[in-house]
Amino acid sequence: MSGDEVDAEKPLPVAPISATSEDGPFVLRTLMDEVPLATEGMSDGIKINCIEFYDNNLYIGTSAGQLLHFVHIPADSSDASSSSSFIMASRLEPDYAESTNSAPGSRPGVQQILLLPKVGKACVLCNWTVTFYMLPEFSRALGTLQVKNCNWIGGVDLNESRDPDDYGYDGKPGVTLMMSLNKRIQIVRILDEAKLVRNIDFAGSTMSIRRDSIACVADNRSYALLDIDHQLKIPLMPIFSLDDTISSGDMGRTQAIGGNSSEGLVRSNSSAHKKPQTPPNVHNRSTSLGASIYSRISSDTTSGSTTPPPPPPPPKTPDPENSSTLQLPHDGPSSAASTPQRSTTPANGNTNAAKQRQSGFLKGHIVSPTKEEFLLVIGTSPVDPGIGMFVNLDGDPTRPTIKFDRYPKQIVVDNGQPPENLLQSMSPFVVEEEAYIIASISRDFEDGPHYGLEIQRTDAGSQAMPEKQWLEPPIAQDSHALVGVKTLLDGSGVTFPEIVERLGQKRFFPFGQRKKGETIFSLRNLATDGQGAQERDNRNEEGAPDNWEEKRVKDERDFVQRLANGASRIAVWSGNHIWWAVRNPLLLRLEAELHLSMTFEIGANQTKPPINQRPGFALMESFKNREARSELEFLTFNYLRQRAGLVLLFELLGAEQNPDLCFSDAEIKSLEEILVESVLDPRVVLSLIPGVCNEIIESKMGIWVFGGVREAVIHYLSNQPVPMHQGKPVPAIEHLSSQVLHFLRRFLVAWRRRKGFGSVAGEKEVFQTVDAALLLVLLEIDQHSPVGLAKSSRSPRAELYEVVDKGIDCFDRAVEMLEAYNRLFVLSRLYQSRKMAREVLGTWKRIVEGEVDEGGELMDGEQRVRDYLSKVGNLDLVREYGLWLANRNPALGVEVFAEEKRAKNGIVGPRFEPTDVVHMLKAKAPGAVKAYLEHMVFTKGHSLYINDLISYFLDSVFGHLQASKENREALAATYTAYRALQPPKPSYGRFLADNLVQDGDEAWRNRLRLLQLLSTARGYDAEAIHRRIAELPGDLLVPETIILAGKAKQHSEAIRLLVHSLGDYDTAVTYCIRGGRSIYGSPSRYSALQQTLASPTSHNFPMTDSIEDQDEFADSEALFKKQKSLFLILLGEFLVIENSNHRVEQTSTLLERYGPWFELKQVLERVPDSWPLEPLGPFLIGALRRIVREQHQAMVQKALCAAQSLRISEELIEARARAGPTVKEAKESDNTT
Repeated sequence: MSGDEVDAEKPLPVAPISATSEDGPFVLRTLMDEVPLATEGMSDGIKINCIEFYDNNLYIGTSAGQLLHFVHIPADSSDASSSSSFIMASRLEPDYAESTNSAPGSRPGVQQILLLPKVGKACVLCNWTVTFYMLPEFSRALGTLQVKNCNWIGGVDLNESRDPDDYGYDGKPGVTLMMSLNKRIQIVRILDEAKLVRNIDFAGSTMSIRRDSIACVADNRSYALLDIDHQLKIPLMPIFSLDDTISSGDMGRTQAIGGNSSEGLVRSNSSAHKKPQTPPNVHNRSTSLGASIYSRISSDTTSGSTTPPPPPPPPKTPDPENSSTLQLPHDGPSSAASTPQRSTTPANGNTNAAKQRQSGFLKGHIVSPTKEEFLLVIGTSPVDPGIGMFVNLDGDPTRPTIKFDRYPKQIVVDNGQPPENLLQSMSPFVVEEEAYIIASISRDFEDGPHYGLEIQRTDAGSQAMPEKQWLEPPIAQDSHALVGVKTLLDGSGVTFPEIVERLGQKRFFPFGQRKKGETIFSLRNLATDGQGAQERDNRNEEGAPDNWEEKRVKDERDFVQRLANGASRIAVWSGNHIWWAVRNPLLLRLEAELHLSMTFEIGANQTKPPINQRPGFALMESFKNREARSELEFLTFNYLRQRAGLVLLFELLGAEQNPDLCFSDAEIKSLEEILVESVLDPRVVLSLIPGVCNEIIESKMGIWVFGGVREAVIHYLSNQPVPMHQGKPVPAIEHLSSQVLHFLRRFLVAWRRRKGFGSVAGEKEVFQTVDAALLLVLLEIDQHSPVGLAKSSRSPRAELYEVVDKGIDCFDRAVEMLEAYNRLFVLSRLYQSRKMAREVLGTWKRIVEGEVDEGGELMDGEQRVRDYLSKVGNLDLVREYGLWLANRNPALGVEVFAEEKRAKNGIVGPRFEPTDVVHMLKAKAPGAVKAYLEHMVFTKGHSLYINDLISYFLDSVFGHLQASKENREALAATYTAYRALQPPKPSYGRFLADNLVQDGDEAWRNRLRLLQLLSTARGYDAEAIHRRIAELPGDLLVPETIILAGKAKQHSEAIRLLVHSLGDYDTAVTYCIRGGRSIYGSPSRYSALQQTLASPTSHNFPMTDSIEDQDEFADSEALFKKQKSLFLILLGEFLVIENSNHRVEQTSTLLERYGPWFELKQVLERVPDSWPLEPLGPFLIGALRRIVREQHQAMVQKALCAAQSLRISEELIEARARAGPTVKEAKESDNTT
């Protein structure tokens, strides 16, 4: 199968729906519409051949041989609706002479317009004839000078500026250009007149681009580099890459070319600027780079296309050279006429353009993307791909080649720099851009060939999959007409109204997109909430200045319009329409590329796309990690983030109806980050979500967002139905999915963290809205949480607590919502955050008294009230709720009144006077009086109310015993049961406590408290109490009698009752150890009793139970003496215990453990002689050891004293010896005697 057959089987692409899509790096913006190419009486089919633009003057050359001159009238800056326009200044018909270059009866018209603003002149090539004009009015210049039989004009040094003082690389004034004749190129300098500089023998050239003295020139067959100063040529590759008639051995090698030059002839006035002659071998190469490049490109192009037929031989034409020579004065004498020059160009190089097109040859294209590079295009046929090759000024390749889908008709390069005439005005906004190659080509579609522009970057050759843009004229019929493209001398500013509309801030009305009857409400109380939303909206409009909104809109437009101006100097034309090919702003490019238009529809039959294919995420990825290089890009990135976030949010909300579009957790998190980082006003996000939109609060200045964001939201809201039930709106928040609710929770929490940053517009209203919406969302989510306090710090309930604890800006609204959701405990926390103690206590009181609290968090409400009252400083409030608590829970209530506080002077005292408290409790909480007295006596240790409390306990016990005989018998049975216990056994007090039923009679509880109080308290009236106890039989209240006997110093009686009536031997020992004081005190205070003392003379005596107890004994010796006497009494009682086993056991244990408190003689005197020796053995051994130890201690002490006496005597003798004798004079009385 042949290559042609393969191509025939490939289906042609369908014509693009929108050929003018703005998803590429360039867009077309109208320069001029409906150009009047023809006048009345002229035939149809006139085309635009060339265009130039300079200083607001537009020059258009037509195929009818006319040059149209238009003047640009800028738009009125004071009128936003005005637009720029062009008015025709003239319609010229340049002179021309019949040329041998054209076929008989064929005239191409105006072929080129070359503007030379540096010298104020212009050159026009019309029907192969060059004429000269003045700028800008295009009046004739240089007299009637014409140049006939010229193929092209150009070759102006691209490195020269327009400044007249810039003389270029050669230091000469004027502008040097190149004119292509059939057999040579003439170098002409234009100043006040045209002067021929030199002729270069290069036949059949069709175009040239020059940098300084190096020109890249194309003829009908190949490219070459020319050094116009030194008459050197470097042949490069052929245009037709399969042309085997060109020797590859010559390519890349420097060759000398002939011609007449004025360099050596200008001697009189320019010898000082004459450059030295370059040696002939200055550009010689050791290898043929051009040949190697050619061979590689040739193989690349032939591998992907069919082989075209070999090019036909060029037709022979008469030599027109004699009639085409420019008759201009030289800079010096010329030898061109007298000295024939050798030409290195093939003899058939004079083929004219018309015959070239008829023969199917390819036209060469040259552009210069940088100061050191030329881009050349080669190919195999007009319908096959073309190859762009980059070479430097020496002909060496500089970067990978690029590919054109079809051989171009024309190409231009945009290096990313603003036009020179706009550079100064745009300098604050200039951003360096990448360079692009724009080629005019054709493509085949089903409806026929389309002509348009193929756009790609200059470094596309280094990309594995180069990105290309196909751009067609925006007018449908122009897509089938040839498209011209050219880089103009001057550029023009281009305004993007789309950017102004998108980036300009506009006011957003969150409640203005729905009719009043279609409001979606958030709480159960629908009418109240909807009415409140409307009232808030109306109230915000009050007091606004006149025309303030219009003024701000204008200011926003002016601000963005200053940034949204582009510039271009690349013109594109087709038919009678002309456009600027201008850099497409990033905003428009990404929006078009990702289909982010103003219409957002979520189809019902969509399936879930991968995360990287969702338009919003793809948009964010397109400029991820990209830093803004200008203010416009900064605004663009912010806008695109907001738009991407909105698109994703639309999809998320659409997933409510289509589960196939549901978002993953990672996508939800990314969406949240996008929306927060975009700094999109959260009220805009909330306006999209039913159920929370009514929480939005505005100031009188409203909500301002990007215009594009505003319109997208309005469009979305206008297409969303309002959920209705029986003609009424339903509380839509109940219908939101868990995914949306949790997204809102995280989004709003992230926004709350921005509080206090100061960079949020309308901060007060924003955070009031955020707090209200967040509280509402958390309440809705938390409805499904289990009853009780938050179990985890990351649970919704914990977040709800954190929100209210840290303070909410919308306090009144929060109270309403918490009441509506019956979340009283959370409401109390909200009050606590505002230190509203009365409201806190009132809310807890409502919960404790049974009002519904859905959360059920207040598990121990009464204890919480008591703890909170201890922190409240308002005594009236404490008194009020303390009495309430005392009536409900006396034990807790009295703690409130018994609490002590440190005063300002540092003294600690009760908050309330006890006397006042007793009276107050008796009046308003009588059930709490006893609890208060107990608390004051037992907990606080105050003795003021001991007698009253004891009397209360006695009344309770007496009443119980006197009530029935069974109660008395039960009490007596406890004594019998206790005595029957075998040692070791607990004390009787512990026995009573352990055998008390949990819900037992209150009288027995009161008896335990009575025993504790009698045993530990001091200052009560023991005699009065003893008299009351004596009213009962003596065998009923034995422990109480024992305690009172001890208080009355009746130790023998107390010990007797303990040993014989109760049988509580351990308590009897404890009684002795304590010196006859309390028998039922705290055991922890007498841990020292468990220690066996080594010696009765040591000072390691146990401490008594309190400091007051120590006052009875002046020192430890007195206490020890008292203990000895009590132990003797106890020994006597143990020796008369009825049970012999108990008698022997208790006596021997007492003597063994507490032997140091007994004298050996006293024990032996009291123990009966009939007792066996064994029970007394340990005591006797210990006593004898103590006696021996004491004797040894006495001996050692005596010896130590003797040694000490000897040492002192020795020291005295030594001191006297050192002092020597002392002489004292006798007194007179002694002498007289």
